[in-house]
Amino acid sequence: MYDYDLLVVGSANADLVIGVERRPGAGETVLGSDLAVHPGGKGANQAVAAARLGARTALLARVGDDAYGRLLLDSQRAAGVDTVGVLVGGAPTGVALITVDPSGDNSIVVSPGANGRLTAADVKAAACLFQASRVVSVQLEIPLETVVEVVRSLTPESRFVLNPSPPRPLPTEVLAACDPLIVNEHEARVVLGEACVSDRPEDWARLLLAKGPRSVVITLGAEGALVASGEGVTRVPSVKVDAVDTTGAGDAFTAALAWRLGAGSTPAEAAAYAARVGAAAVTKEGAQVSFPTAEEVDALGCGGPGDAPRPPGGKPDGGPGTAPRGESL
Repeated sequence: MYDYDLLVVGSANADLVIGVERRPGAGETVLGSDLAVHPGGKGANQAVAAARLGARTALLARVGDDAYGRLLLDSQRAAGVDTVGVLVGGAPTGVALITVDPSGDNSIVVSPGANGRLTAADVKAAACLFQASRVVSVQLEIPLETVVEVVRSLTPESRFVLNPSPPRPLPTEVLAACDPLIVNEHEARVVLGEACVSDRPEDWARLLLAKGPRSVVITLGAEGALVASGEGVTRVPSVKVDAVDTTGAGDAFTAALAWRLGAGSTPAEAAAYAARVGAAAVTKEGAQVSFPTAEEVDALGCGGPGDAPRPPGGKPDGGPGTAPRGESL
């Protein structure tokens, strides 16, 4: 019996968000809205998103001994995340500088801070968390050697989910453990490198599978998502929403997908549910504060995780599986 449905190993940042009419060009200054500070970071986001959905969730991360670190710990605990694995000190809390334009699209610059001090030794010291977790989810806002140690710390029965963001070339050992590897279009191209010789997502999926992952999920914005394994390739349609802010939508998608896979859903079922979660997240401003409960997801998707997704529609450049109202694929 597992104590946790999901263990998230990753980053925890304070998101400093400013709304802008348009993003500045080189050497240009633009005026923006009042500064808003939110708890964020891809790891912390995933943990909160999963806990809001009802998953028993733990977070292994590092924050600074400062006000931002306390903000992040409070947010995790309020969502019901077990913070026994959150380490404090070693560097200031990581910070993400985010601009959001009127369409809801965002640009982000991250100062890793304490995230860069989450080490392989920290992972080894948290062995009990890995033994107690059904699924382990990781991103790349922490050192790559730490991610490698996570793979080496997995139990034979646990499932490893990786979103390689920000993207970089990955060791064979890490790729081989992924079930699934979750990428957007940009991340897919970076991971594939010179092997990316096609513009078709179906071809990307097959090429990514050839690199070793047991399964692959490619998020395609308004065109939904694509799920691939040795059994074939499946398209998952998007969900119609009026997008406000896409910040954190990919993290909500990944968390929902990881949780549902651990609960026994098929990859296509899990991706359809995750698309609804990501769609719900973009209808509110901010990252963690926008993540939906299971009840809110059911209301949006008209059913539970195994039900058929709603017809597509969409917002270009929205979160995974989302699309603006009035458009169709």
